[in-house]
Amino acid sequence: MIAVVMLVQSVFLWGANVRVGAERMEQYLSEIKGKRVALVVNQTSVVHNREGGRVHLLDTLLRQGFDVRKVFAPEHGLRGEEDAGATVQSGVDSRTGVRVVSIYGRNKKPSAEQLSDVDVVVFDIQDVGCRFYTYISTLHYVMEACGENGKKLLVLDRPNPNDYVDGPVLRDSSLRSFVGMDFIPLLHGCTVGELSQMFNLEGWLSNGVVCDVEVVTAEGWHHGEPWHLEIKPSPNLPNDDAIRLYPSLCLFEGTCVSVGRGTEMPFQVLGHPQTEFDGFSFVPSPLKGMDSNPMWNGEMCKGIDLRQDRDTHGFSLKYLQMFHGKLGSSMFKYPSFFDKLAGTRTLRKQLGEGKTEDEIRRTWECDLQAYRRIRSRYLLYGEQDSVLLWHTENDHEVEKRRYE
Repeated sequence: MIAVVMLVQSVFLWGANVRVGAERMEQYLSEIKGKRVALVVNQTSVVHNREGGRVHLLDTLLRQGFDVRKVFAPEHGLRGEEDAGATVQSGVDSRTGVRVVSIYGRNKKPSAEQLSDVDVVVFDIQDVGCRFYTYISTLHYVMEACGENGKKLLVLDRPNPNDYVDGPVLRDSSLRSFVGMDFIPLLHGCTVGELSQMFNLEGWLSNGVVCDVEVVTAEGWHHGEPWHLEIKPSPNLPNDDAIRLYPSLCLFEGTCVSVGRGTEMPFQVLGHPQTEFDGFSFVPSPLKGMDSNPMWNGEMCKGIDLRQDRDTHGFSLKYLQMFHGKLGSSMFKYPSFFDKLAGTRTLRKQLGEGKTEDEIRRTWECDLQAYRRIRSRYLLYGEQDSVLLWHTENDHEVEKRRYE
């Protein structure tokens, strides 16, 4: 059974009139009343109270007397304080006394035993629209676990701040990993709620499992409209610039180029000890809760400051091409990880062959067209006839429709 609570449309400016799914309590509290509840939440799982403050969903439900048995904590933990890739420990939340079960690390999927004392699971995590952002992989595993164990899943939806369809589509099953589990583009152009419907009905859950999932939509947001995040979704995405640049810079995690981890500018700068651009430099160092052992720790990285770059939206290849021009194939320090992030082995080869952005993009288009047709079946927030502009190396503008 798949149910969707539809939204009421309204116009807003940067989210001023948006109610995220978690705030639409009239739509879902009856579904959890008298039930044993598990939450899949992190630091972004907040609701606004009458005084204009922000209260965590866990605290809100406990204060209203709901039976929250446990929290399943994703990458970075319940409060978002763990380094990227660091093992999230199970235990007890010191603020509430609620049991916390890690689903990042060895245990990425709730077990039958962990779900045995639960009737309904509530998922409320802010995504940033990229295939390699691991919260949607967590969603995939939670859906499988709920489907296998007969538990209902409520997805409390939030808008997508990188609402584009772009980049290579993951097609090769051998490249599936926690940074790319499903057959979607690098930028998937969906909300978490829309993805939950897609994962279910496209048969992408293991062994044909179907999850009983209900989506409580956000109210007052449409596809193509901006969405500002009040709370950083992970430690190294601290602001709108980092979130906007993240789709284009995350592939550098498979290279020897620093993305600014270990600085106050993560995913807003790029650098390497042996490159030279416009005189900009930075020195990474350990930062608690962000990166305890950053690449090029203590060494001066010379590169580029992207904080004033207001032109890059969606996914751009220009920075990869720029640094590949300086470093050549030695840039790919972790080639297999780069391929998993890209969702294809072809992109690394194309960069090595010196292909233009135009040439590379043309090789994605058939896959993107097929994906857009799939995506159109699951849209919950309408559509907008908008375009995305990028510059080729010949400096002419190419107009590309974000959606058909």
